Amino acid sequence: MSNNLNHTTISNRRNLNLSQIIDEAIHSNVIKALEEDLGGSIQIENDLSASLISNNNVCEATIIFKEDGILCGTSWATEVFNILSEKITINWNYQDGDHIKAGEKICSITGPSKEILIGERSALNFLQTLSGCSTKVNEYCSILKNSKIRILDTRKTIPGLRTALKYAVKCGGGLNHRHGLYDAFLIKENHIASCGSITEAVNKAKSIAPNKLIEVEVENINELQEALKNNVDVIMLDNFSIEMIHQATEINKQKVPLEVSGDINLNNLTQYLDTNVDYISIGALTKNIKALDLSLRIK
Repeated sequence: MSNNLNHTTISNRRNLNLSQIIDEAIHSNVIKALEEDLGGSIQIENDLSASLISNNNVCEATIIFKEDGILCGTSWATEVFNILSEKITINWNYQDGDHIKAGEKICSITGPSKEILIGERSALNFLQTLSGCSTKVNEYCSILKNSKIRILDTRKTIPGLRTALKYAVKCGGGLNHRHGLYDAFLIKENHIASCGSITEAVNKAKSIAPNKLIEVEVENINELQEALKNNVDVIMLDNFSIEMIHQATEINKQKVPLEVSGDINLNNLTQYLDTNVDYISIGALTKNIKALDLSLRIK
């Protein structure tokens, strides 16, 4: 890779430090989920079904994986119960990123029954959604495990859950693209058209924020050659055929990291193994999520 940019350097420059914003995201996500479930304010008495249970009733519960997958979302689930009651204790048997077999108990929960049952659905929603995302990402990464290619996410995320889903991508073995519109340049077709050319767009980007990563999306070989002349950080080959990708990598000669995107899925991923690109970005990782099947059971 050119400009001394390796996977780690590019990952760091693509987005803000995820660890710096994740705690805030966890709390915000959980507050909104509980408010949604409890009619706008987090009041125990708002749960009609829980009102059937005595205030001094306590229980022990477990959360169980009902299918194989990658665990993700433990901090979100913990926050759900922490907000509802300081008397709830959670002991996790596994941590995020672990491979879990169907039937495994991932944690035990003890405390007041009312609050545990109130938090059940919100906690499971976070766990099943984020674990589903991590599991899908891991499927892609497993196919590419013997290559240099790394899987990237996109901004195609569920509204309000971007940080959570990008965290899930990392737990599954993938890398994060930029977090949003504010932390890196991605100069696409419409930006190029509005600026007049790739060269004009890149020059403006460098003058506006010279320390930000600049990635340019190209749709043909001529645009690739123009992008290469402008010393950008990453070039995205958008909807290139396999033949065009091979041509692009020959022209590039590893001067600039190359990313490919467009209609790539588990069925055709192996076609890219010998293309010598650096990244494959896939929107489906965070927008077409199949939730894992989990359940909470009271003993």
